[in-house]
Order: sequence, then structure tokens, then C-alpha cells
Amino acid sequence: MPIFRAYEYKDNGGVYNLFLSENQNMVSEQDTLNTAVQAICYLNDHGHYIKKWKISDTLDKSPDIQGNREINIWFWSKYASNSDIDKDGLIEPIFIYGTKTIEGYSKINIIIFYKGKQYSIKAQECDLDECRTLKRNRNYPQLPEKIKLYLDKLLENLRHEQGVILKNG
Repeated sequence: MPIFRAYEYKDNGGVYNLFLSENQNMVSEQDTLNTAVQAICYLNDHGHYIKKWKISDTLDKSPDIQGNREINIWFWSKYASNSDIDKDGLIEPIFIYGTKTIEGYSKINIIIFYKGKQYSIKAQECDLDECRTLKRNRNYPQLPEKIKLYLDKLLENLRHEQGVILKNG
């Protein structure tokens, strides 16, 4: 997949390269549509690269409760972050991607890596209450309070700037 964005960051663990890729599978005159995204993080170990983690996702081809199908998936790089939120000397990379149907937003996924573990917030957007969800993965409560507060503020920014609901029911 073509690389959409590349980030390099350095912390007490070393120098890392994070690559965000979108497949740019379907192209129209006005826009490029993607059917898959991928994020890969490598540690630069004295000229050798060690893969630390990889995330991949594709469009859901099944219709939602309203009969809509996802038509595009992409990274929301405006909200990506490579900062040391809890000031422990290690960067907590955060990135977001979402999908869209013809009717509007469908899924939004926020991924954060903290001390080598993946944490996520997944939202299903929908006009109907019964199909709208906001879920944090089971390990989420283990995150430090400072990082949870950062993510809560990020959710508020997404609600305000993107016009998404991001809540259950």
C-alpha cells in the first residue's frame, strides 16, 4: 500500500518510524477512495529495523442497520499525535481512522500504544440510537489518568470539529 504519512519520533526507547498507508484503490475525478488502511511502527536499531506493531483494517462490506455500506476508509492525520502525554520518557503514539457511507460517517477508531500495548476506542456512528456505540477495549481502564483525560479531550474535539456523536445510544 502507498504510504500516506510517515512520522519519526525519538524517546527513551529509541528512534521509531511510523508509517500510515491507504490503498487508494478507487479513484474518481474528485477524490481518492480507499478500501484498506494500515499502520506499521518500526524501531531503528542501529540501521536495522524491527517491527514493533502493525494495524490493518478494511471496509465492512455488509450493510449497517439502515442498509448503508461503507465506501471509504482513511486516516484522520490531523488528530495523530506522537507525544509523551504522561511524561515518562516514552512516546504514546495515537492515530485515528474512520469509515464513511454515502449517508455520512460510519466507524471511527482511535488507537493508542502505551508501553507496548494497544488500547482503542471504537465508535459506530448512526442516526438511530440503537445502532450507535462507543466502546473502549477491555484494557482501557489500565491507562494512566493523564492519558485518559487526553483521550476524553480528543473525543470532545472530534465531536465539535467533525460533527460526530461518539456515544452509546
